[in-house]
Amino acid sequence: MKRLFQGSVGLTLFMIGVMLLTACGAGPTVEAQSPQAAPAREECHLTAPGLARTFAAQCTTLTVFEDPSAQLGRTIDLNIAVLPAISRNPAPDPLFLLAGGPGQAATEAFLGALPTLRQVNQDREIVLVDQRGTGTSNQLQCPNPEETTALTSAALQDWAADCLAQMDADPQFYTTSIAMDDLDQVRAALGYEQINLLGVSYGTRAALTYLRQHPDRVRTIILDGIVPQDLAIGSTMAADAQRAVQIMFERCAADPACNDAFPDLEAVFNALLSDLERQPVDVILPDPFTGVPITTQLTRDVVAITVQSLSYAPESVALLPLLLYTAQVDGDYKPLAAQMLMISNQLVDNVSIGMRFAVMCAEDVPFYLADAALTDGTYAGTLFVEQFAQACAAWPRGAVPADFKEPVGSEAPALLLSGEADPVTPPAYGNQVAATFPNSLHLVAPSQGHNVFMRGCMPDIVTDFIEQGSVDELETECISGLQATPFFTSFTGPQP
Repeated sequence: MKRLFQGSVGLTLFMIGVMLLTACGAGPTVEAQSPQAAPAREECHLTAPGLARTFAAQCTTLTVFEDPSAQLGRTIDLNIAVLPAISRNPAPDPLFLLAGGPGQAATEAFLGALPTLRQVNQDREIVLVDQRGTGTSNQLQCPNPEETTALTSAALQDWAADCLAQMDADPQFYTTSIAMDDLDQVRAALGYEQINLLGVSYGTRAALTYLRQHPDRVRTIILDGIVPQDLAIGSTMAADAQRAVQIMFERCAADPACNDAFPDLEAVFNALLSDLERQPVDVILPDPFTGVPITTQLTRDVVAITVQSLSYAPESVALLPLLLYTAQVDGDYKPLAAQMLMISNQLVDNVSIGMRFAVMCAEDVPFYLADAALTDGTYAGTLFVEQFAQACAAWPRGAVPADFKEPVGSEAPALLLSGEADPVTPPAYGNQVAATFPNSLHLVAPSQGHNVFMRGCMPDIVTDFIEQGSVDELETECISGLQATPFFTSFTGPQP
């Protein structure tokens, strides 16, 4: 999908809101056949939108049936990339990386983090598989909605119907359970008896699902930004986002430099939302990527989604007080609008919207509960649940196993990672999953946001855990050195 934002507030709300996190067509129709061995690997170079660096790998594909229960009909070529171990005598159990979203392609999403896994790669292969519906595994991508001042329920359903009409796939067969059986076919075709799993965000659900369906194949499991099996993604986003922004308000109030520059920050934020709810603001600014002047409109909901998105990483959290004050107190909305544009452009380049709905409309939205406690008093309110539910009203719903939402329990060694200020998968979710993993260790990274395995000394902990195959005697005190990024008190940076 190309750049999404050309001035439509409805477009922005929908496409950024559903983000939480090169396509090829499906293969020809064929007769039933035996499981296929992966073809020989070929040398390749991996890259991703916005990433200048490339990574040498060995690539191949594995053909699977779109409808695995029928074992005939349309097929999908799963895109696979393997980073060979540096050692001449590598361990037999590789590390499989499972991407988030849902909708991210593993061969793109993890590239920026691969240098932090170099120690793991010294002795083990690292395997990246684009989950069906992502990347070049028959990507389920959708066209941009038509520009409009508001995407109503009817407009969202029309957009979904139009997307489905253009899609060379049946979204009912792109659920997590089916995808994890794909992953096991990849494991077998590549000749591995056991594997280590590292899942981030939605990828933790994928990892847990794989563990439930193929328990004997998992040597160790690492879950980062944990999605418990019973969590309906989207249902708690408003409450979790509110928790994160409250942490930011408290940090700023306790920081003399931030509090001096931005007093009463929470009140300023609430006033900004109230003012924009009464009267949205048109903003003219250069596109952050092209420099072409564009006009956009900031509304209460656009700002709420932007703040939630900026809460994911400590580096962007450091900008939030300055952005909010500059908009509300100084009346300059351009910096905040520019951040929103950057977020929207980055997300659509990296997420398959059709695959996201294939998962969420089957595994999440049907389990939404009308619980006002999850939205009342939050700055996002019912925005997220309404958008997801409206889009799913016209989307085919795949089948999920009867026990899909039941907790996954295992004796497998498990390293559970959370960010203290995570706005979407807070540490409480890690505690919940730890209860059914007796051989687990849950680490909470101080002052960090969503996904932390690449932060500070975490790569060393991950490497030691995989090498030892146990959480016992891991050196973890080093995470106490993780700190929040200092708040920017001006656009030149933090106060010296």
